Amino acid sequence: MVALDGGTFLMGAEGPDSIPGDGEGPVRAVEVGAFSIDACAVSNRRFAEFVEATGHVTDAERYGWSFVFGGLLPDEFPDTHGAVQAPWWRQVFGARWSQPEGPHSAIEDRLDHPVVHVSWRDAGAFCAWSRTRLPTEAEWEYAARGGLVQQRFPWGEELEPGGQQRMNVWQGTFPAENTLEDGFLGTCPVDSFPANGYGLHNTSGNVWEWCADPVGEARATRGGSYLCHHSYCNRYRVAARSSNTADTSTGNTGFRCARDAGPSAE
Repeated sequence: MVALDGGTFLMGAEGPDSIPGDGEGPVRAVEVGAFSIDACAVSNRRFAEFVEATGHVTDAERYGWSFVFGGLLPDEFPDTHGAVQAPWWRQVFGARWSQPEGPHSAIEDRLDHPVVHVSWRDAGAFCAWSRTRLPTEAEWEYAARGGLVQQRFPWGEELEPGGQQRMNVWQGTFPAENTLEDGFLGTCPVDSFPANGYGLHNTSGNVWEWCADPVGEARATRGGSYLCHHSYCNRYRVAARSSNTADTSTGNTGFRCARDAGPSAE
């Protein structure tokens, strides 16, 4: 984990990039106390250790299915139900954290990738086992900004500074063609791409990350994912936010853990 002293920062965003319906604004000064947060999202390897130790059964396993991005499925995969407003999401029976695209898939070659198909409740169970907790949205954004003030991304204002790829998102035309300029179609290893000013990796793109905060009857997610694209989901900015119900799992949502500062953190 990375230990942060906390402080006051400008949270949220306004302007042409912000999404008013998501509640990003107004920009406001927010104070966070000292805390620690994972440098990387929880990986498949770490989650496997948790399951081995506790026998935890995820929500996706209990329900028998989860949502998988259709572009990751083989061409001969049988037709399944799609999400009403996002038909690229396919209901795949047997999809779960250890079989990210269903029974034909596995994680042996992705142990250093972020665990996915975990609900907010699953993330909370991992935190209870590891004596951690989920970060608040304020803590998450404070850490994700890496000390920069009101910049769009963890490294600054430009999406591709100097032509360099700095995160795992969709390039090309969504959802039909991904040109793979960042090198990845689905998830990438949790420590891919340079860390931000506080030493955190992938706080933009790769996978959405659960936070502790309620959003109505749902729970907040931050950071965007490998499916984000400016044409439809400009939510890979550090101020962007989304949410989902506590028992929902998808192939692009994971989490990282936080911990209070002080003796209780030991």
